[in-house]
Amino acid sequence: MPDYIAAIDQGTTSTRCLIIDPQGKCVGESQLPHQQFFPKPGWVEHDATEIWTHTQTTIKQALAAAHITGNEIAGIGLTNQRETTVVWDKRTGKPYAPAIVWQDTRTDTLCGKFAGNAGQDRYRALTGLPLSTYFSGPKIRWLLDSVDGLQTAAEQGQALFGTMECWLIWQLTGGPHGGVHITDVTNASRTLLMDLHSLQWSDTLLETFNIPRAMLPTIRPSSDPNYYGLTQKDGPFGAQIPLCAALGDQQAAMVGQACFDPGDIKNTYGTGCFMLLNTGTDCLQSKHGLLTTVCYQFADAEPVYALEGSVAMAGALVQWLRDNLGLIHDSADIEALAASVPDNGDVYFVPAFSGLYAPYWRADARGLIIGMTRHTNRGHIARAALEATAYQTREIFELMRQDSGFDFTQLKVDGGMVQNELLMQFQADVLGVPVVRPPLAEITALGAAYAAGLAVGFWPNLDTLRQHWQAEHLWQPARDDTARTAYYHRWQEAVTRTLNWHDNK
Repeated sequence: MPDYIAAIDQGTTSTRCLIIDPQGKCVGESQLPHQQFFPKPGWVEHDATEIWTHTQTTIKQALAAAHITGNEIAGIGLTNQRETTVVWDKRTGKPYAPAIVWQDTRTDTLCGKFAGNAGQDRYRALTGLPLSTYFSGPKIRWLLDSVDGLQTAAEQGQALFGTMECWLIWQLTGGPHGGVHITDVTNASRTLLMDLHSLQWSDTLLETFNIPRAMLPTIRPSSDPNYYGLTQKDGPFGAQIPLCAALGDQQAAMVGQACFDPGDIKNTYGTGCFMLLNTGTDCLQSKHGLLTTVCYQFADAEPVYALEGSVAMAGALVQWLRDNLGLIHDSADIEALAASVPDNGDVYFVPAFSGLYAPYWRADARGLIIGMTRHTNRGHIARAALEATAYQTREIFELMRQDSGFDFTQLKVDGGMVQNELLMQFQADVLGVPVVRPPLAEITALGAAYAAGLAVGFWPNLDTLRQHWQAEHLWQPARDDTARTAYYHRWQEAVTRTLNWHDNK
């Protein structure tokens, strides 16, 4: 068997390719950012063609960095920004419109229409999700309504829908010349179109949204020994390699963190912030506004489910301070700026730029900085921005305890922001439990590699992957409970001030 696994991580702000060895170590890597487009307030778009171009480049560069060829790759796994919606012409491979990103809120009115008198939880029992701008189904409907001729093309099977992993699988396996149109259960579970129990597209929901079945991909397991397809010899890998695994980025992080047992919990600090709790084969419905989602399905085993709390703005808030306000020159500068003051100066930042996700699901909310006085300086605002991520995490953490009955003793963390020591210590302080970081912070790609490796027998079982996981750093909570509770209550008070601001007029 070849000696390596390749993982493609197509994220919200960049695309990367990693080459992974049998010990789970990265031996070659490449990463390229792509453009973010904000054509109107609340709109967020990507160029899917640019992302495909960058994917090809990162594959070639990662192979070169590892000093190997595609023939030394045993299998390929993909992980991706979830919910981001692409619709393309299967004859030409050209997208009909820019990709609508998961953060985009243009479908708010549509979601209200579909909710009707039943409210946003109308389909929660079937999908595990509220009716929200976050998910793919309303985005598809918006495109079908907005692009001339697209509804007819979709009904005829000419127009194909996919989230980013689906788009890349199609391209890697031949594109217009025989590319396979496949998604996995984790990504399908984020569309508002899949029955969470049967793991199939729901006739009820397709009829509700008037979305033609012909435009939807086939749903397959997250790790598939039968493979999705083979890459092309004339493609970026230069060889025919089994493409055999795909997971949404947050589910991939669960696999990379070896969260294989009920009660295992992790939080990923990326563009957004996403906490997932493994609930085993129990499809647990939240009573507190959390999502029920497929965590993973390996081969023909029963699916494993998760509770999820989703926060729209985490690392994206730091980028906003850098790009829109010029408060910092580089994202890494925020830690030093925040550390320049001893506390937040009673300033609180609620980054409801795309409304509020879990547990509120309020598209009418907008961002707010509150508590400023003449004493306030740049450091207080930077610190309040970091603390916002920790407070939102605390909120979801507590609700997961209530929904599941599990008593968590630690929180595994990953993502770009976990290199920020100030944030991670504050997170432990606010939660009151240890926060644990593994050596590889960007662990979503590792999860995709693990899933691919399981499919081709590169790793024999989950126990092998559990043995790979190790802690690099642990932060113990330091603050007393009184301070922790007081800060958190001030944050919750600030959240209430963001509501009912945007009325769609």
